[in-house]
Amino acid sequence: MKVSIVIPTLNEEQNLQKVLRSIPKDIYEVIIVDGHSKDKTVEIAKKFGAKVVFDDKGKGSALRKGMKTAKGDIVIMMDADCSHKSSEIGLLTEGIKAGFDVCMGSRFIQGGGTEDMSWYREIGNKFFVFLVNLIWRMNYSDLCYGYRSFRKNCINKLDLKEDGFGIETEISIKAAKKKLRILEVPSYEKARDSGEGRLRTFNDGWQIFKTIICEMFSD
Repeated sequence: MKVSIVIPTLNEEQNLQKVLRSIPKDIYEVIIVDGHSKDKTVEIAKKFGAKVVFDDKGKGSALRKGMKTAKGDIVIMMDADCSHKSSEIGLLTEGIKAGFDVCMGSRFIQGGGTEDMSWYREIGNKFFVFLVNLIWRMNYSDLCYGYRSFRKNCINKLDLKEDGFGIETEISIKAAKKKLRILEVPSYEKARDSGEGRLRTFNDGWQIFKTIICEMFSD
């Protein structure tokens, strides 16, 4: 099965080279969805043979565009800040090969972990996990984490709409609502290697909460 990796970027020249160098050579394609970076992000992406498309609405919009562009049988969403370990790509791929539709990295099951989460973000994540599990009768251990893989022909079933950081929550909820076959696998989140992240804890937390509420009242 061919594997496509989708990576949203915005001014990640210091990190992207390390990420692309670490990706296994047998990956079918890497798609960079760039938000019109002002640095050398796009130049570096092309140097490594990645396909580059552009989208500047937000992380969710970039991921949706990248997934639509992907030609592989398996699509993996990955961050550009060196927080995701490329050694886990195989685990995410094998989850789909084993028959699951969506394979989600989790920092909170045995073998997972994080070195990039403040105590208040951890509390917020646990609250949102509890809420989603309660409403949709799931057993998720993590919710707001962006290292995931998909069977390509199941992506359209999710009918994703989110433009921002609510995309991971939307994926989790819609996968449950559509009764897709879901697997969680352990993932260790490293700290961002260089630069400043664009996650804004309270603003993005509010967006995640609104995503949950909207999904409660939609089909």
